[in-house]
Amino acid sequence: MTDSPGGRGSKSLMENLLGLLRIRVKRGVNLAVRDVRSSDPYVVIKMGKQSDHFDHEMQKLKTRVIKKDVNPEWNEDLTLSVTDPSIPVKLTVYDHDTFSKDDKMGDAEFDIVPYIEALKMDYGGIPSGTIITRVQPCRQNCLSEESCIRWSEGKVIQDLCLRLKNVECGEVEIQLQWIDLPGSKGLS
Repeated sequence: MTDSPGGRGSKSLMENLLGLLRIRVKRGVNLAVRDVRSSDPYVVIKMGKQSDHFDHEMQKLKTRVIKKDVNPEWNEDLTLSVTDPSIPVKLTVYDHDTFSKDDKMGDAEFDIVPYIEALKMDYGGIPSGTIITRVQPCRQNCLSEESCIRWSEGKVIQDLCLRLKNVECGEVEIQLQWIDLPGSKGLS
């Protein structure tokens, strides 16, 4: 164990880091109206727990605000450090308000374990576009349709369409991609 700057004796981030999860927030579909006729949506992605435990510090990232659009196209990459793949990723859509607190426009949670398991397999020689595995929508996930994990141009990617909860309507489409970091623990 190496000492952290706080002197708590926890392992360094690189010793626990499996790699980076790049989440491309593609677009929102039929998001809820929170202003007069439209909304100014943005997405916040969180992973981890808020606690004193260094290994699972809360990570919070957000997209830009898109004005007056309930079908926004963000196409933004947000990158999380992954130390424990069993911790789900939480996505929340908000409506940006200038003079008051931003309104919630729904949320969804997704599990990265099936994706991480697919990353551990060897794909030597399979053609680009091959579907590795499929994740079916069920009560335990927020998928609005089947999610395919596929081999594409030398990378394992997963496309997800998430149905937002705690709101009358709306879906968010995202894509997962893994980044190996030299010096990290890795997935092996």
